[in-house]
Amino acid sequence: MSKYFGTDGFRGEANVGLTVEHAFQIGRFLGWYYGREHHCSVVIGKDTRLSSYMFENALSAGIAASGADAYLMHVTTTPSVSYIVRSDDFDCGVMISASHNPFYDNGIKLLNGAGEKMQQSVIDEVERYLDGAFEIPLATGDRIGRIEDYAAGRNRYIGYLISLSTHSYKGKKVGLDCANGSTWMMAKSIFDALGAETHVIGNDPDGVNINEGVGSTHIENLQKFVRMNGLDVGFAFDGDADRCLAVDENGSVVDGDKILYLCARNMLQEGRLGGTKVVTTVMSNLGLYKALDTLGVGYEKTPVGDKYVAECMRANGHLIGGEQSGHIIFGKYANTGDGLLTAIKIMQVMLDQKKTLGELVAPVHIYPQLLRNVVVDDKEATLADLEVQAAERAVSERLGDEGRVLLRASGTEPLLRVMVEAGTPALCEENVEQIIEAMRTSGHLVRVKA
Repeated sequence: MSKYFGTDGFRGEANVGLTVEHAFQIGRFLGWYYGREHHCSVVIGKDTRLSSYMFENALSAGIAASGADAYLMHVTTTPSVSYIVRSDDFDCGVMISASHNPFYDNGIKLLNGAGEKMQQSVIDEVERYLDGAFEIPLATGDRIGRIEDYAAGRNRYIGYLISLSTHSYKGKKVGLDCANGSTWMMAKSIFDALGAETHVIGNDPDGVNINEGVGSTHIENLQKFVRMNGLDVGFAFDGDADRCLAVDENGSVVDGDKILYLCARNMLQEGRLGGTKVVTTVMSNLGLYKALDTLGVGYEKTPVGDKYVAECMRANGHLIGGEQSGHIIFGKYANTGDGLLTAIKIMQVMLDQKKTLGELVAPVHIYPQLLRNVVVDDKEATLADLEVQAAERAVSERLGDEGRVLLRASGTEPLLRVMVEAGTPALCEENVEQIIEAMRTSGHLVRVKA
């Protein structure tokens, strides 16, 4: 595991875990690394956090100080940076965002020249530089880089999304929750241009209210908004808009698993799925797999993280994948999760099929799921304990085809995650507790995290 960068970039509390000096150094590294053999250009986007402006200035100063050019897209989405990196031939891209975290956190996400999450070999070198393993020369004279406005890139991305819609949205009442984040201006302009009657919440950012009671992590507000206004559908984004959750006409949540189902089924019906599979993570619900089995559609499971979903899709040529949380990747159109693209694709299915969203996802029966985070003395020793393994096997055998158990180690904390899906919440509770009790009697349990 990397020291600074996780699966979604270098993230921490602004000027505590992630400092302005870190940002400047990352900029210095990128400008030098990609500029060793040609003049380098890096595109930067940011969300609406108070600290994003500070980090943008530090990153761009570092890039220019190493002799490269920084192009600023200003407030925009992560997928828009990914799109512009590859379409406009930048060496790499940077998105300043902590996604769904509160405003006082921030993050630096690095994208390679293909608009994909940066390869680990480059991340390793960034971290060596941050730890002082080597020095980088400062550019001087006319070799100092430039810092340019590049709002045009954001506008080109908006035009790209509009061009992907195969229908007019005239007559459709659409709710949008922009999380006071990256889509606060962009989302409404796109849906207005496509003809929708657009109703918006979470579109008044002030630097400190991103994700605060709004967005995909507070979907209950969009549920109420859709019901109160009699809307046909609602879409909620997170802070940097790489994820989207939907709300149907009845105010019910349509999560990433259901979105994967309805889009994969539409692709299958139109002959666009071919022999490819749907890529999920191990946390996808059993109900999704049963629904895909009914369609005769295959699937693959990856570790948790859209990074792993994207890697599996690229390696095997799969066309669609994602997570429950709403990170949905459409391989033909994007190299990363894209909340706005996901919303457009859902609208396409609704209009193609001439059905409501609720009708389209009705075949997916989501099984009750319970997840407990358990602090243990040693993750590996607990997983290897014969008593714990026996309890896990017993639960799996008891549930059979009508449930499943997942016991895995956290990648970032001294925790084991115990997850059970079953026919009722009571069965989930009972079976989770059986595994935790085995940890307790074997002496590994420290506490069950609240």
